[in-house]
Amino acid sequence: MSNVENTQQQMRKGVLEFCILSIIAQGEVYPSDIIAKMKEAKLMVVEGTLYPLLTRLKNQGLLSYTWKESTSGPPRKYYTLTPIGVEFLAALRTTWDELVIAVNTTTLNPNAK
Repeated sequence: MSNVENTQQQMRKGVLEFCILSIIAQGEVYPSDIIAKMKEAKLMVVEGTLYPLLTRLKNQGLLSYTWKESTSGPPRKYYTLTPIGVEFLAALRTTWDELVIAVNTTTLNPNAK
């Protein structure tokens, strides 16, 4: 893997948690729906990455889940943000907005030569 690819991968990993929490904030969601939305956004995430991350976020008190019956198999876990998760996501969003401004300020300087 080239240095550029490695850096790109690290940048994507850095926003993974923020994006996943943002998807869950839109409403109760099943993990395969998260994977589909991430894929649609060209941010690939696999089950082997997603499930441990969801478990960690749940253990941190940011997520809760409910079991729902499925028409095509066993019951499924649907995730939602807890009130603490909502606050955490708001803080991440603020940080993201600040980072976007900082990056744009340093990389889009019209006086740069």
